[in-house]
Amino acid sequence: MKLLITGASGLYGSKLAELAIARQYKVFSIHSQHEAPYGVPVKLDVTDKEKVDTEIRKLAPDVVVHAASMTDVDKCELNKEVAWKINVDGTLNVAKAAEACGAFLLYVSTDYVFDGEKGCYKESDQTSPISYYAYTKLKAEEHIKNTVSKFCIARPSVIYGATPAAGKVNFALWVLNKLKAKETVKVFVDQWNSPTLNSSLAEMTLEAAERRLAGIYHLSGASRISRFDFALTLAKTFGLDESLLDPTHMKDLTFPAKRPKDSSLNTSKAVQTLKNKPLKIEFAMEKLKVELDTLSKS
Repeated sequence: MKLLITGASGLYGSKLAELAIARQYKVFSIHSQHEAPYGVPVKLDVTDKEKVDTEIRKLAPDVVVHAASMTDVDKCELNKEVAWKINVDGTLNVAKAAEACGAFLLYVSTDYVFDGEKGCYKESDQTSPISYYAYTKLKAEEHIKNTVSKFCIARPSVIYGATPAAGKVNFALWVLNKLKAKETVKVFVDQWNSPTLNSSLAEMTLEAAERRLAGIYHLSGASRISRFDFALTLAKTFGLDESLLDPTHMKDLTFPAKRPKDSSLNTSKAVQTLKNKPLKIEFAMEKLKVELDTLSKS
């Protein structure tokens, strides 16, 4: 299989490329700023419609995984024009090019398309974004549905993993680094989601791509957990000082963008459909521990 991944230098995209290469797939790793660590690197700006069309047609992939996105929620709120250009126009460019070469398209969306008022959202639940970032991701989902005949929309939640990627440290590593440095960590006790280990997400999406699973799937972790309890689980798993965790409420901190209070996802559809199933938090922690141990020995 020829697989093309946009955002291939990111936390998810780089792991997906690594796994796909291990399965002997030909992987084209699209990046814009940070070069992708795995696969054949291809520098490409997804907002450049003509170049996207030319490059994707030339590479003629069987599957396109579109993970490139402006994901900083606050930056999106403050730079709406840029966010729209990357997240909406960029997605449309990739979708049109994928459709033109007959590729199956898997789009990586977000749990933030929901307003967070009830939590445990199913794929069929009403979307209602409360930030501009979430609004652009939902609009991108609509473009996928209207443009591509063979697609899967995957919604993860708070992606984390064993390594920094594209110059960013994910939430789990941020917490672990702070605790290891004996620093206090302010964490929300009143924000819930379904944290998603990047290697688990990569395994699930690769299976979805291989099987050409169509429609929307919530491909997140299988546990609804608060940010604070997630940080507490990390501390316990890695034997770090839990007393350094400072329980904080969302109202105590001010951000440019609103966050959903409870954007946790119901993963029962994925559990029933996939061989690589969404992981409960305790299994994801053990997997993360193995991955970090392996890295420290390499």
